[in-house]
Amino acid sequence: MRHLALAAALLLIASPAALAGAQKEEALSLSVATAMQRSINDATAPRLVFASAGEGQAWLAEMSGRLKKKIPDDFMREKLLTAIHYEATRAGLDPQMVLGLIQVESGFRKYAISSVGARGLMQVMPFWVRSIGTNEHNLFDMYTNLRFGCTILRHYLDIEKGDLYRALGRYNGSLGKPEYPNLVLGAWKANWDWQPGAVRLQTVAYPAK
Repeated sequence: MRHLALAAALLLIASPAALAGAQKEEALSLSVATAMQRSINDATAPRLVFASAGEGQAWLAEMSGRLKKKIPDDFMREKLLTAIHYEATRAGLDPQMVLGLIQVESGFRKYAISSVGARGLMQVMPFWVRSIGTNEHNLFDMYTNLRFGCTILRHYLDIEKGDLYRALGRYNGSLGKPEYPNLVLGAWKANWDWQPGAVRLQTVAYPAK
């Protein structure tokens, strides 16, 4: 896995093409579609969700420093990170894992479009707007894209009974293949892994077992 972590770290420096694969459109049950629509339409303003304000500010400062080369503007960077943390947390996802996914999918490019038409930061396929959204949902809008992306990944995680590796495969349309899940997990561990009070090692490799 060491070489995958290195490759994932290099993605943060480069400007990769949008990576989203052929994610499959599926028929959703009424209960699932309703739950996803309810999630998409929640109008609560994004905020950091931490046990204390100090912990939230420590996380924001740490992640902001790591993202600065990709997004130099302080206000926009912190706005994005706050939205990522909120949307990931409300979907029951690790915000740092979502940062790794965005790094791999779009390189943090808001207007990225893949070869199969996936859009935005989390490379959401337009068919999801038909399935659980409305014509007013713009997948190039930062908040909308994160809301859809996190809701969709949560849906796949539920299908796979908590198996993140398989859920990531579904998200990319490459279920059963190791490359994409390994890239996301590698990016997460190499660039975004963090615990309150922890000192980040300056390395792109996985720590020794």
